[in-house]
Amino acid sequence: MSLHGSDRRDELPSGTAGGNGAAANMRLRLNPDKEHKPEGYEDMELDFSPNIFTSLERYLPPSMLAVPRVDKAKFMRDILLKYLPLGERNRAQKHKEYRQKIIANYQPRHRELYSMNPATFFVPTFLKAINDNTEKSFRSIISEPAPGIFVFDIFKPDFCGLLLSEIENFEKWVTETKFRIMRPNTMNKYGAVLDDFGLETMLDKLMEGFIRPLSKVFFTEVGGSTLDSHHGFVVEYGKDRDVDLGFHVDDSEVTLNACLGKQFSGGELFFRGIRCEKHVNTGSHSEEIFDYCHVPGRAVLHRGRHRHGARATTSGHRVNLLLWCRSSVFRELKRYQKDFSSWCGECNRAKKERQNSTIAATRLVSLYVMQMFHARVLSVMYKHVLIHLLPTFVISLDWLLANCSQPSTKGTILLNYFKYRGTVSIFS
Repeated sequence: MSLHGSDRRDELPSGTAGGNGAAANMRLRLNPDKEHKPEGYEDMELDFSPNIFTSLERYLPPSMLAVPRVDKAKFMRDILLKYLPLGERNRAQKHKEYRQKIIANYQPRHRELYSMNPATFFVPTFLKAINDNTEKSFRSIISEPAPGIFVFDIFKPDFCGLLLSEIENFEKWVTETKFRIMRPNTMNKYGAVLDDFGLETMLDKLMEGFIRPLSKVFFTEVGGSTLDSHHGFVVEYGKDRDVDLGFHVDDSEVTLNACLGKQFSGGELFFRGIRCEKHVNTGSHSEEIFDYCHVPGRAVLHRGRHRHGARATTSGHRVNLLLWCRSSVFRELKRYQKDFSSWCGECNRAKKERQNSTIAATRLVSLYVMQMFHARVLSVMYKHVLIHLLPTFVISLDWLLANCSQPSTKGTILLNYFKYRGTVSIFS
């Protein structure tokens, strides 16, 4: 949910900021202060993702930027709660209590996983590319086997092994305590939400420091530069686990899908084109069809609206880390848009067809205008010729209008016809 869209000027809730009540009638900025460096909120007990507070801080009025962090957090929390329905607040509170109960009772096996350690987690090539932070450095380690699908090595084998071990430990704890956990989504019956047992902060840093820079370059049209929240989880496929995954789109703007292991056969991802909500069930075109084979330690990065599924894992056991990255700014702006041709394959095709129809209609009208001009010249020389040419032109124009499927194209034809008729008229 977006609560700080660039087109909104929200009245802030009445109350105090810093105890003086001076901010009671202040408004959020229309545009973010890009020069302001926001504070971090990861260490605070909050009802929303710390990244949302960091993003929202840039929209605060100038007088609020200098107040203590705790006052800014309270101020922004009041704004966020203003837009959250009561039912959502109750669900959010229950989920918070659910997480707190797990974290209070579960004993991690590898505590080093719970804080970001780039040198330990990532392969050197990936880390160097991120540190260089240029499109050239990113493309030096990334392949794009199909449009919008980016593949690269990301995790060291040791990191994959530690995370697999931690997941096994968590599943063992769940079995022993008979604790009922929430699964990652409605499609997977196995797997676990990593955010729920303490890995949320580490995954926030993974998104903010490593995935967002890539998304800013490769997915700008879907909010890649404004990713501010995530849903992190693992899925498991194989014997006594999920077998495959049906055709779907993710609830994300950008998805990171990294294979952790183990030994397995099958399980290929199949991609079938990017679609907006209106066109999600339309057919695929040959250039949109692509299959991807998982390799442990390697990741695939794609738009959440890129339709895909997973084929059956025929043997062994496969575990993947998924990070659904979301942009509240993009989601808010999307509510007011109707044209998604910058990223939806079907919208883009429809736009090109309209453009081609308009160009074709303009060319045809120009052709008939030339006929009109020639008829005018001939009529001066041989007035009797006009009598024979005029019916042909009228019949041709009538046929052209009758065979146009696009109302906008018909309008273009008539507009150009009457425009040119005024300057090169065969009736004068």
